[in-house]
Amino acid sequence: MGFCDNCVVRNRAICAALDSTEIQALNAIGRRRKLEPGQSLLWEGEDSVLVANVIEGVLKLSTGTSDGREQIVGVVYPSDFIGRPFGKQTAHSVTALTDATVCVFSRTDFDSFAREHPALEHKLLQRTLSELDRTRQWMLVLGRKSASERIAAFLLDMSERLVEPGCVTLPDEPHQTFDLPFSRQQVADVLGLTIETVSRQFTKLKTEGVIDLPSRRSVTILNREELEDRAG
Repeated sequence: MGFCDNCVVRNRAICAALDSTEIQALNAIGRRRKLEPGQSLLWEGEDSVLVANVIEGVLKLSTGTSDGREQIVGVVYPSDFIGRPFGKQTAHSVTALTDATVCVFSRTDFDSFAREHPALEHKLLQRTLSELDRTRQWMLVLGRKSASERIAAFLLDMSERLVEPGCVTLPDEPHQTFDLPFSRQQVADVLGLTIETVSRQFTKLKTEGVIDLPSRRSVTILNREELEDRAG
C-alpha cells in the first residue's frame, strides 16, 4: 500500500471515505513531497496541475495585490486539502510556513479518480462547505472585531488547529502551549493589522496574565476563559 499504509492523517483526511482497495488505487496516482519553509507548491493564476493532502506542517494561502504586496488569505493544517480539483486555474499561491510533507496528485488524475468514487466526491464537498463556513466566520473577525478581539480569536484558533508532528488525531483538548508558525508581520498580514498593533496586543495579554510568551514564537495560554471573553 506504499505511503498510504502509514499515513498519519489517513483517518481524518478526505481519503478516510475510501476502503482499502480504493486506497491502493489512490496510492498508485500519488506521491509524497517535502517542503521547506518558504517553498511554494502552487502559484496564483497558473494552470491547476496539482492537488494535495497536507500530511505534516502548516502552509499559507496568499494572493498578490495590484501594488505588489502579498495578502495571506488562509492557512492549511495537517489533513487539509489544497488545490483546485475540477478547476483550470489556481486561485491562490500555496507556500510552506514550516517544514511540511504533502501527498501530491496530478489534478487530472485526481479528478478522474473522484468521478469514479462518489464517497470521495462527497467528502470533498463536505470539506469545501466547512472551509466556506470558516471563511465566513473569519470575515466576521476581520470586518467587525477590534484589534484585541482579532488577536484573541487568532490565538484560540491556533491552539485548536495546530497538530503535533506525527499525531494521528486532533487533540482532545486545545493546546495550552504551542509555537506559532507565523512571524509577527505575518500575524499582522493575516489579521489586517500593523505589526506594531500586534506587538502591543501580545504584550498587553502577557502583562495582564492572559498568556505567556516563553520565546519569540511560543505562546502559553494561562487563562483560556478570559481569552475567550476577549475574542467576543
